[in-house]
Amino acid sequence: MPVSTTAATATGLCAFIDASPSPFHVCATVAAELDANGFTRLDESAPWPADGPSKHYLVRGGSLVAWATADAAGVTPFRVVGAHTDSPNLRVKQHPDLTSAGWQLVGLEPYGGAWLNSWLDRELGLSGRLSVRDGNAVREQLVRIDEPILRVPQLAIHLSDDRKGVTLDPQRHVNAVWGVGHEPRSFLAFVAERAGLDPDALLGWELMTHDLTPSRLVGRDQDLVSAPRLDNQGTCYAGLQAFLAAAAEPGAAIPVFATFDHEEVGSQSDRGAQSDLLPTVLERIVLSRGGDRGEFFAALAGSVCASGDMAHATHPNYPERHEPAHRIQVNGGPVLKVNQNLRYATDAAGAGAFALACEQAGVPLQRYVHRADLPCGSTIGPMTAAGTGMTTVDVGAAQLAMHSAREIMGAADVAAYAAALAAFLTPAVTG
Repeated sequence: MPVSTTAATATGLCAFIDASPSPFHVCATVAAELDANGFTRLDESAPWPADGPSKHYLVRGGSLVAWATADAAGVTPFRVVGAHTDSPNLRVKQHPDLTSAGWQLVGLEPYGGAWLNSWLDRELGLSGRLSVRDGNAVREQLVRIDEPILRVPQLAIHLSDDRKGVTLDPQRHVNAVWGVGHEPRSFLAFVAERAGLDPDALLGWELMTHDLTPSRLVGRDQDLVSAPRLDNQGTCYAGLQAFLAAAAEPGAAIPVFATFDHEEVGSQSDRGAQSDLLPTVLERIVLSRGGDRGEFFAALAGSVCASGDMAHATHPNYPERHEPAHRIQVNGGPVLKVNQNLRYATDAAGAGAFALACEQAGVPLQRYVHRADLPCGSTIGPMTAAGTGMTTVDVGAAQLAMHSAREIMGAADVAAYAAALAAFLTPAVTG
């Protein structure tokens, strides 16, 4: 099923990213789009409806799973597009108020594999979620401050040992300045004020910084996207567009869109890809349609997951850092990722399913292999395959500067990526 280029444009991706500075905001942005397309949010702690065709989703913290079912009876396999909502950044410590040399600082801690030097000398805002006292209960509230309140200053070149820069110590060198004077001010009280809260009502927080420079098209022909968090909101956006197209006419498989938090730190949490979130949701879908556990396992056996994460384009200034026989271009189409040591889950069966989807979508396919003498990164693919038993293929879209505060990808790849994922979610009926 094709995705229209107007529904999956690069400018749409820019708007999505700018609306979603944290994993919790990613889920809110996706949920709003699902609501507008007739989906109903379900509560995990409540019984699920056992009616006919349905379009539902649920949110667990910074993770979201959505699905659409049709009238088909019997064992229906799943087609899953997986992604992750989190990106490397600098996050606020539990006791953030610091002073040093007449400066007021906010204590920050790197999250994931953040490329620390890219966060220096940027105007930073703040976002995340708060746990707030509400009488004798606790409620959740999102917070977003798009003001240049924080900055991590670079050391002057004249003060470095050899004028080649310094090695950043994540404990000492990434705290942000936000004022001057020796009298400490409460950063958390400031956040509570901006959120319209009494500081005494603030019980817990997950707060992170974000670059305030808007996402935009760049380059001579504006054929590139410059934005923060392309890894992995590029997949979140393309996957959402693909899922909405597939959900409009679910057919031989039940389309599922799953976005997980905490991929950048190993996925081992209540809502990460190593949690019970996806298998539990898939089983409950089968049970709500009148099936049993036997039918659930049969459905899994016929299911395929496309684990979507961004891929490394060949860097023009460092071509020697890439496998010479596997050059990857931006605006060259989706990327199939293969690693013989299973840092990616792709096998021949999964590769075939995604290659066929690209063919049906009319988009080119690129094949990526990491240099054998460099350690290869990983993503949610292997753990999804191990946790569900589904055939799983790792795919992505090409980009440069992965894990930097700002990254870059091809503008044309947004629509191509979404089209390939939409075709993957709508396999043809066989037999």
